[in-house]
Amino acid sequence: MPTFGVWLVGARGSVATTAIVGAAAFRAGISPPRGCVTDIPGFPGRLPPFADMVFGGHDTAEISLRKRAEQLSEAGVIPAHLPALLAEDLATAEAEIRPGYASGDAPQSAAAARLIRDLVEFRERHGADRVVVVNVSSTEPPAVWRPEFERLADLEQALAGGAEVLPPSSLYAYAAFHAGCAYVEFTPSTGPTLPALAELSALKAVPYAGQDGKTGETLVKSALAPMFAGRALQVRSWSGLNLLGGGDGATLANPDARASKQMSKNRAVTGVLGAGIDGQTHIDYVPDLGEWKTAWDHVTFEGFLGVRMTFQFTWQGCDSALAAPLVLDLARLVARAHEKGRHGVLPELGYFFKDPLATDEHRLAEQYAQLRAFAEELS
Repeated sequence: MPTFGVWLVGARGSVATTAIVGAAAFRAGISPPRGCVTDIPGFPGRLPPFADMVFGGHDTAEISLRKRAEQLSEAGVIPAHLPALLAEDLATAEAEIRPGYASGDAPQSAAAARLIRDLVEFRERHGADRVVVVNVSSTEPPAVWRPEFERLADLEQALAGGAEVLPPSSLYAYAAFHAGCAYVEFTPSTGPTLPALAELSALKAVPYAGQDGKTGETLVKSALAPMFAGRALQVRSWSGLNLLGGGDGATLANPDARASKQMSKNRAVTGVLGAGIDGQTHIDYVPDLGEWKTAWDHVTFEGFLGVRMTFQFTWQGCDSALAAPLVLDLARLVARAHEKGRHGVLPELGYFFKDPLATDEHRLAEQYAQLRAFAEELS
């Protein structure tokens, strides 16, 4: 049976674990792929089946995948009976998880060689047609720009000289491209966005997509902002408050990491309505919320004859359960794009991201139309 590999950076985290459990549940016929865009009736194209996915990954955490699934079950993210019922699938994926990379693990050239070897051996071990690497690890602070980021030759020279040049997400992208693997940046981290890595992607003829999965509040923003624009209603301010717990919340309690997320979350409104709108997106860590998140948005706008009005919405949900199906969708689409010879950035997948690469389109309906056209083209 043909297979394709899904290699998850942050493989023992909430999103990765939920995605692995979900794919196993689909395969076993226990649950339908609800939330998966590529499984909507009538979605165009012929994509690799969920059943063909084999999972592996990198992680610096030592908790077992089975234990993580049980924790998520206790939090209400995964149905209580699934960790035991899918224990064999979890054990199979666990056996394919390798130690990850963290800043300070020097030299980076040796770390990159190890990551590349892990990917190549995984692909060969399973006889996979191709492997898609998806970064679902913790958000990084914005990268400090370095001259070596501009050209691949300069980056390679710096790595060969023993320098710690790349943020972890970019080192994973570097390893993925060298291993001939496609890459998805599901976080707002730097990942494959460096010019030197775009050059490497072209050289190795592999595609990539990103960045920062659009799962909740920003999904609503990208649907609502075009509504205001289409009805000629002048938005004056758009403020948001995000309350979240779990590992993601703990990471974003760091002001530097939070800055990356805030930048990506603001793209939809400014991308559709333009600059000059008052208000900011605030992110607060509330440990008691666990795996759950609440987002509250307050919008002021001006209508006919300058009449001032307001609009508010509240979004409550579980980011892991919202993100996991998109991870599976992206793996299928990017694997198919790789098979069809696409390489470099895939702007047609902007529908899935807060800050989509190589496109200024943020209107949800237009993004969905582009996605469907892309899927049809891949068929």
